[in-house]
Amino acid sequence: MAKDYYQTLGLSKGANKEEIKKVYKELAKKYHPDVSKEPNAEEKFKEVSEAYAILSDDTKRQQYDQFGNEGFHQKYSQEDIFRNFNFEDVFGDIFGNEGNSPFEAFFGGGSRKKRNRGNDLRYDLSIKFEEAAFGFTKEIRVKKLEICEECQGTGSKDKKTNACEECEGTGQIRVSRRTPFGTFTQVGTCGECNGQGRIITNKCNICKGEGRTLKEKTIKINIPAGVDNGSQLRVKNEGEQGIRGSQAGDLYVVLNVEESEIFEREGNDVILEIPLTFSQAALGDEIKIPTLQKEIKLKIPEGTQSGTRFRLKGEGIPYLDGYGRGELYVVVNIITPKSLSKEQKRLLEQLKKTEDKKSFLDKIKDFAKGKL
Repeated sequence: MAKDYYQTLGLSKGANKEEIKKVYKELAKKYHPDVSKEPNAEEKFKEVSEAYAILSDDTKRQQYDQFGNEGFHQKYSQEDIFRNFNFEDVFGDIFGNEGNSPFEAFFGGGSRKKRNRGNDLRYDLSIKFEEAAFGFTKEIRVKKLEICEECQGTGSKDKKTNACEECEGTGQIRVSRRTPFGTFTQVGTCGECNGQGRIITNKCNICKGEGRTLKEKTIKINIPAGVDNGSQLRVKNEGEQGIRGSQAGDLYVVLNVEESEIFEREGNDVILEIPLTFSQAALGDEIKIPTLQKEIKLKIPEGTQSGTRFRLKGEGIPYLDGYGRGELYVVVNIITPKSLSKEQKRLLEQLKKTEDKKSFLDKIKDFAKGKL
């Protein structure tokens, strides 16, 4: 079932940061598995912590509100959700801990490959209006740290490493201590091997022991239909390679959508302004107009006013979830000619003589009532 993070914390969507933090602290104390006697306390603690990590971060909260649960989790992994989460700020005054928080101890320090994860990368990509509307596949070239082929990512000239004696190959030093709320295990990075768990005696000459070198790589990007300016696509494991075979970071492709010469976008709706002559608007006409994919005929009824909007259902931008499209709104602008031929002037003079002789003020009143 889809998660509702507001419901998890028992808050409304309008809750501010202080309210979110206050409620989370209460729930964290209630459900922490080392002190709680509640059923399923461990799962509850993880759920409220995940909800807080998202709703306390302005960017993550905005994207969760905008894209919903499914769309949000297409952009963010579990690691992304808890990245930059200030554990000490939340737990410091609850548990009075120093160093690693009980939250980190509870979830564990993670595997060595995750602890030494490579950096995420950003790539800015400009695409055309139509490409954003209907999606396409694009190849990009990115310079980044990749696994060293010489040592196969080990960092060792002979591809051999030894287990660190200090941490027994785990990359972590664990210290347990008792508190009024129970016994908490603190996890720290081993200073002997810098969290690697392995010691190198023969460093690779190419990568100098890092297990990675700078290379240029071609990456294929699938851009879905309906993306907008500023949309961010996450390509998993295509960031920089971690040290000595550790997990790679992610690549974030940020899209810059170029403006269209004729269309204007409003969400998933598209606006098209068209010029009409006075005679077309007064007498009616049938004209050809462009949509995003084809040319269609549009019937202009008699007496059409400048600013009239015609709605063409389903001719706008596709929704990111793949279900349906926005609308195309055609806005009429009646063009007044700046120069007239003698014949045009003569015909307009004749028309002028047949027009309503009401006062200008009466015409304003009628216009306001929609009689004109």
